[in-house]
Amino acid sequence: MRTDVVTGVGEAITDAKPTRPLRVLLSAYACEPGKGSEPGVGWNWVQQVARSHEVWVLTRSSNRQAIEAAIAREPLPRARWIYVDLPSWSRWWKKGTRGLHLYYYLWQVAAYIAARRAHARIRFDVAHHVTFVNYWMPSLIALLPIPFVWGPVGGGESAPRSFRHDFSRLGQFHELARDFARRFAQADPLVRLTASRAAVGFATTAHTQRQMRSLGCQNTAVYSEAGIPSHELAKRRPRVAARERFTVISMGRLIHWKGFHIGLRAFARFCRSYPDADYWVLGDGDERAGLEQLALELGVSHNVRFFGNVPRDSALEMLAAASVLLHPSLHDSGGWVCLEAMAAGRPVVCLDLGGPSLQVTDETGIKVPATTPHQVESDLAHALLSIARNGQVRQTLGAAGRHRIEQCFAWDRKGAFISAVYYKLAPDRTTCH
Repeated sequence: MRTDVVTGVGEAITDAKPTRPLRVLLSAYACEPGKGSEPGVGWNWVQQVARSHEVWVLTRSSNRQAIEAAIAREPLPRARWIYVDLPSWSRWWKKGTRGLHLYYYLWQVAAYIAARRAHARIRFDVAHHVTFVNYWMPSLIALLPIPFVWGPVGGGESAPRSFRHDFSRLGQFHELARDFARRFAQADPLVRLTASRAAVGFATTAHTQRQMRSLGCQNTAVYSEAGIPSHELAKRRPRVAARERFTVISMGRLIHWKGFHIGLRAFARFCRSYPDADYWVLGDGDERAGLEQLALELGVSHNVRFFGNVPRDSALEMLAAASVLLHPSLHDSGGWVCLEAMAAGRPVVCLDLGGPSLQVTDETGIKVPATTPHQVESDLAHALLSIARNGQVRQTLGAAGRHRIEQCFAWDRKGAFISAVYYKLAPDRTTCH
């Protein structure tokens, strides 16, 4: 099979002749309607696969209420749900994100047992792991005796070494712990078995693709996990920014590798030449107090407003009202907010790293290389200044971004792509059972 899908925008190349819907098993630990990030990835894959195939979805019981409410409003007649969780007595130690990865690992065992029982009855044609989007954790549905699609998965990206001294102590500790966890997990025989049994593996970036190949996944391609549903694109028509005052916006968890400290310093430099500007920071996290203190020290606290966590619909409205998205993340596999900004017709200023470097082009925003913190701060400030001083450039970049989303990142296109992949992997299953 040719899987030369590059930079997250390619289409499947296949000569398969589909004659019937396939029976597809999806593993979607995170799967929740109306959400972004990983829960949104899981839900959108379910919707897309169910357009053309019969799909059974392995997911957590905690997602059930939201899923049932959504399908009561808009039924998915081709989707069935297999809810799996560990017994309540065995998960007392899991609180929020504490113990998340251990719980996910153990959940994979329970999910495989449920999948094996279901396969004995249903005889699936293809198994597909869609969430978590993480290459260094196993997906045990790979053990089923059918073609296995792995991903898109990410996690192979790292913050450049020259930036680590700039993290808080907590951030430095987390980065070292992440490096150790990945090295340890890559030696896990179940992770290597997942990789070796994949008929095709999709990686969110070239960094992750290299890691997948090192684990034994031979047939790989780069393909973004992120996208925008068509109904959301229809609702979010680009409009003139609601504010006359130039407004920079950043959105995400306030944690070290998201680079908000770099964004603040860049904004402070920008303000020296363009003081009539605001910076909106949406999100919360461990770094918030330090970032608020940094804004004071930089003398821009009167220009910067920290909004904390904002409901998704409100956040998207604020994004549409802003002038430009500043996304200084140092190792994002996805970077969904960049797609959200382009869908809203807003230019993006980001680092030339990870998922955002594949999503954003020279026609839709400005990407700066990540060599040193000082260089990045200077380049980001210059990028903001060039956009602030030229309304026509801002409009042109925004319009090109919207066009790129429609052409390359609409979920309907992803659905057609993955359906072609399924048929190519299971040619002997395209006739009736």
